[in-house]
Amino acid sequence: MKKDSSPELSLPGFKGRIDPAWNIPSVRAALADCPGLLQEPETRILLRSRNTLAVVRIPLASGQKAPAVLKDFGPRGVNRLKSLVLPSKAAKAWRGAWALLERNINTARPIAYLESRKRGFVDRSYFLAEYLDGLREIRFLLRELRGGALDGLLRAAAVFLAEAHDRGVVHKDLSDGNILVKTGGAAAPVFYLLDTNRVRVKNSVGPCLRMKNLVRLGIPAGRRDYFLDQYGRGTSIPGRLRWWYKFQKSVYAGRVNLKKTLRLKRLAEKLGIH
Repeated sequence: MKKDSSPELSLPGFKGRIDPAWNIPSVRAALADCPGLLQEPETRILLRSRNTLAVVRIPLASGQKAPAVLKDFGPRGVNRLKSLVLPSKAAKAWRGAWALLERNINTARPIAYLESRKRGFVDRSYFLAEYLDGLREIRFLLRELRGGALDGLLRAAAVFLAEAHDRGVVHKDLSDGNILVKTGGAAAPVFYLLDTNRVRVKNSVGPCLRMKNLVRLGIPAGRRDYFLDQYGRGTSIPGRLRWWYKFQKSVYAGRVNLKKTLRLKRLAEKLGIH
């Protein structure tokens, strides 16, 4: 990624960067109180877990408000310790988003990021990006589509991901919830990557890593070979790599099932169910 030339953003207790197009007093004033933004009546909370994800309304110079997605990262445990020497998740999200855009890979355009540090450790960080309207998570389409419509989606997704890998991009959480799709009429699907703090850029992405990077996608079991055929774009995927993909898929599925079992066990213990 080229050197970041975006303006620095300095607000009470926080430092970060802002897209020049959004570097106006009303936006800076809103970012000075991110917790307040999350509490506004018009804010729509999308996720409240380790991190909070919400659609907020950002005041523009015209007096109107524009929707934007705000992600509030609360570092804990090991991640907080790592932050002593590593950038905050918000900074990674900012860098990851620009890395995608520089490589002509669609994502929500970043607006700003902020991070607060105490004694060198990240205490809080926020990432703000433009809101993408009218898109759906690929998970829903993978469940709903059938026949030729499903194959068309798989073909387009496979080519999109192969081209991202060609450009050195590896998304470390390439799951169904982190790929948005724009569909419309006879036009080919258009894909967008989210959760950009998990984006990594390499000089090249080797074949084994490519296959492993695809296993989190919920490709229907009966169409996985077809998906790999399309990923090859006319070049047959060798049998050893197909086996590696299926092996990694089974390892991932086992890990997911184990987590579900442990969650249910913890829930049963809390409820006193034996």
